[in-house]
Amino acid sequence: MPVRRIAVEPASRLAIWARRLAAFSLPVVALAIVIERAGVLEIIPGLATFAAALVMAFIAVLLALASLIGIWRHGIEGLGAALTALAIGIALLAYPSLLAVRAYRLPMISDITTDPIDPPRFETIGRLRTRLANPIAYAGLYAAEQQKAAYPDIAPLDTDANAQSAYEAAMAVITKRRWQVINTRPPQPGRREAYIEAVARTPIMGFRDDIAVRIRPMGQGARVDIRSASRYGRHDFGVNAARIRTLINDIDDLAGNEKPGAPVQKAKQPQPKPNARNQPAAKR
Repeated sequence: MPVRRIAVEPASRLAIWARRLAAFSLPVVALAIVIERAGVLEIIPGLATFAAALVMAFIAVLLALASLIGIWRHGIEGLGAALTALAIGIALLAYPSLLAVRAYRLPMISDITTDPIDPPRFETIGRLRTRLANPIAYAGLYAAEQQKAAYPDIAPLDTDANAQSAYEAAMAVITKRRWQVINTRPPQPGRREAYIEAVARTPIMGFRDDIAVRIRPMGQGARVDIRSASRYGRHDFGVNAARIRTLINDIDDLAGNEKPGAPVQKAKQPQPKPNARNQPAAKR
């Protein structure tokens, strides 16, 4: 008895290729993250890999949109593949699109400080940066004017706590955030100021941003100045300003309400690592 074959509707080839391309972009993104976090290569290969993944995701979205037109007109299969490609592509492109909006709205600066006239210096960190990194010297008046226009709330912290209490509060906050402490100089009689240098990493790619905290005695209290700078890139997308805001608020919460001379709960201070290997930095 002859077997009757049922004709199967052809699937959209555009939808199939869109899903394949979107699926392939996922391990490429994972590879870029591994490259940056492991620090096995310089920043350029990692960024190039990440950019290639975004390009593939973008092409996958275009192919999926084009396939939806054919699926609607001709009633062919492939709706699931097209929607899968769209979901993956949009998920990968969402955060970079947000960064693009921030880049348009914010000035192209990557070094933020509470004291543009006399910014905290990168002493030990400056020796760890490679030739591809941003200069350690503050950009000067032009950057200060752009910072003031974009982030007028960035200002020093004046606290009633003494320099030792402010220093211990800053160390406690930095330790809680698990930043890598590179250099510390606690306040001592005869010294004008205390200093902390640390390195923070961005959540996803693990780019490294450099932080310097300077604490100067001011009468019975102290003044805390902070500098946060991206190690690589001309635009920080507002990350450094946000970091300074939260750091000042946390230090103020821990030390600002203490009476002068009152002890602040000490955190276990990590040992400075002046010989730490330099790794690429943010955004993001």
